[in-house]
Amino acid sequence: MIKGTNRFFPFILLALALTSCNSNVVFTDSVAMKGNTWALANVASFSFPVTDTASSNNIYFIIRTGSSYPYRNIYLFVTTTAPGDKMITDTLQYELADEKGNWYGKGTGDIHELKLPYKSNIYFPSSGEWQIRIQHGMRMEDLRGVYDFGLRVERNPKKNSGSGKK
Repeated sequence: MIKGTNRFFPFILLALALTSCNSNVVFTDSVAMKGNTWALANVASFSFPVTDTASSNNIYFIIRTGSSYPYRNIYLFVTTTAPGDKMITDTLQYELADEKGNWYGKGTGDIHELKLPYKSNIYFPSSGEWQIRIQHGMRMEDLRGVYDFGLRVERNPKKNSGSGKK
């Protein structure tokens, strides 16, 4: 019986290693765009619980586009709602490709994925349900070539305060 258990041990170690690599992820989700088109009326909305107000976090947007995306950049209207309905709205602009049309990020074939930094090293001031809503701010109703749009919240790794240096 012990011999049979030993042959599964490497798989258990691999599963634990993969799980621990993503332990800093607080929240991640994405919204698929119907027909690979982000309609102006289609607001990507994400809600996530916050229980840790003592750790700093980074917030990213993940956008996947195709070669039919007509621009090198994208404008976004981002509204963050804290527990208690306190709202903040930001207007943001991100470059998705360089001036020669080379896409930033990673991709294969027609799909290009880019991780866009939104907020860095932030502390959530209150626990509870937070909401982030994103609407594209381009000058067209239907923004073709957008496959999906996502949100990722990552907790910053804890720094070692006892480095021994004086």
